[in-house]
Amino acid sequence: MRTMTVRKDHLDATATSLLLACCLFWGFQQVLVKATLAEVPPVFQAAVRFAGATLLLWLWCLWRRVPLFGRDGSLGAGLLAGVLFSAEFACIYLGLQHTSASRLTVFLYTSPFWVAALLPLFVKTERLRPVQWVGLACAFAAVVFALREGFLGGGAGRTWPGDLLGLAAGALWGLTTVTIRATALARVSAEKMLYYQVAVSTIVLPFLSAGLGEHWDFEFSAFATVSLLVQTVVGAFASYLAWMWMLGRYPATKISVFVFLTPIFALIFGALWLKEPVTPTLLAALALVAAGIVLVNRRPG
Repeated sequence: MRTMTVRKDHLDATATSLLLACCLFWGFQQVLVKATLAEVPPVFQAAVRFAGATLLLWLWCLWRRVPLFGRDGSLGAGLLAGVLFSAEFACIYLGLQHTSASRLTVFLYTSPFWVAALLPLFVKTERLRPVQWVGLACAFAAVVFALREGFLGGGAGRTWPGDLLGLAAGALWGLTTVTIRATALARVSAEKMLYYQVAVSTIVLPFLSAGLGEHWDFEFSAFATVSLLVQTVVGAFASYLAWMWMLGRYPATKISVFVFLTPIFALIFGALWLKEPVTPTLLAALALVAAGIVLVNRRPG
């Protein structure tokens, strides 16, 4: 007998703990990726990560008897979401070569604003309210502040190539979300939705890595091995499944407000581990992004 999923209208201790753990790890993950770039090329690093995640997710679905290959009309949208997802992570990993982990994470987390701006074009019931326009304005101001510093140099050096790749990754993340919300993907299981994304990335990223002339070397140091395992098992598998499990049981708007913690954690880990500069402009941009996320996700009434 199948047990029905019970949805809650508030965040309990389990949800809050999982949310904090996910955001803490996602902030740490960008710093971990950047620290590993000295040994493992960026796109090859992402390809290894998602190949492992695809295998783990397939085994999980086999164990849980979650169907992955049935005909449900989601193939076209799933492939599109997968291509967008792989392009997003290519931008993230390549961008970390040219900018700090904390700066890239601020640009990456403009994603909710891309969703808020683009979703009404495809889902007519979604309309931007005045408070959401204020949130979008906060995000725009944050991008202008941070990009200006990246172009001029400032305390972080000339980081604009990586900054722009981080912004592109945020836009691609937003487009992936819009694709999921506006197509048949909205009706498939969380596992199948994630499988499309990691499986397509496993196919696309090795070709991109080869096209960029990256050197493939599978003789990793102990640090690189642990880094790739953590990125795969925790980053691309467990944390995403936990996030989707929570979206199925708790209010999405209350969950989404937590994402602004990720850039804060990235800033802290980047400063402590990689000694990345924390400039007043970056702090101002971070505050504007955090305020914007809260406003964009604020419920009416």
